[in-house]
Amino acid sequence: MGQIREHAEIELDSPTLVEGMPGIGLVGKIATDHLIEEFEMTYYASIHCDGLAPIGVYETGDRTIRPPVRLYADAETDLVALRSDVPVAVDATSEFAACLTGWLDANDVDPLYLSGFPAEKSDVPPELFGVATSEVTADRLDDHDVGRPDENGAIAGPAGALLNRAAQANLDATALVVESDPRFPDPEAARILINQGIEPLAAVTVDVDGLVEQADSIREQKEQLAQRMQEADTQESSQAQRIQMFQ
Repeated sequence: MGQIREHAEIELDSPTLVEGMPGIGLVGKIATDHLIEEFEMTYYASIHCDGLAPIGVYETGDRTIRPPVRLYADAETDLVALRSDVPVAVDATSEFAACLTGWLDANDVDPLYLSGFPAEKSDVPPELFGVATSEVTADRLDDHDVGRPDENGAIAGPAGALLNRAAQANLDATALVVESDPRFPDPEAARILINQGIEPLAAVTVDVDGLVEQADSIREQKEQLAQRMQEADTQESSQAQRIQMFQ
C-alpha cells in the first residue's frame, strides 16, 4: 500500500491538490512545476506508494536526495502540488491511486487532476474542458464556465485511476483536460490549463509570462521525459482519449 511521509509543518485549510503526473504533452507536469516555482512552494511530503520507481532524485545546486514523487505546499494559497519525475508502472496504477486517495480523504484535500487530449490541429488555441466525480465539483465547473466534453471519452493512466478511485470513495474530485501536442512538451497547453482551469477552481492568480517567454527552454528540459512517455505503454501516461459508445 505504501505511505505518505510529511517532512514540513505547514498549516493548510482544506487545500487544493494539483496533480502533475507525466502525461501527453507533459501539460500537467509543466503546469504543476510552474506553480511550485511561482509560489516558491515548500517541500512538504514524500510519496512512497506501490508502483513508483525506487530511485533517488536531486535538483540543480542541491545535494539532497529525494523520492521521485513528492508533494509541495503553500499555506498562503492553500495549494498542494504533486511533482513527479517518473511514470507509474502499468500494473500498479490501482495501488498508487488507493494510496494517494486515502491520504487526500484523511486530510480533507480537494484533488484537481490534469490530463492532455491529443490535438488534431496545431493552428488553433487549445480547448479545455472539465469533468467531475460529484455534483458538487460539477457545479463548480459550471460556476467558472469551464467547458464540457463535446464527445464520448475516457481518461487513462494515473489520472484515470485516481478519478476512478475518488468515485469509489465518494471523494469530490475534478479533472481538467486540455488539447495538447501528442509528440512534444506543450507549454502553451499548460498555460491554458492554468489560466482557464486551475486559477478559477483553486482561487489563485498565477503569472504565466514565464511559460510563454521560456517555451523553447521548457521544451528542451522536458524533451527526454516526453520521449520516454511516448515509448511507454499508454496506461503509464495520463491522457484523455475518444471512445465509441455502442448500444
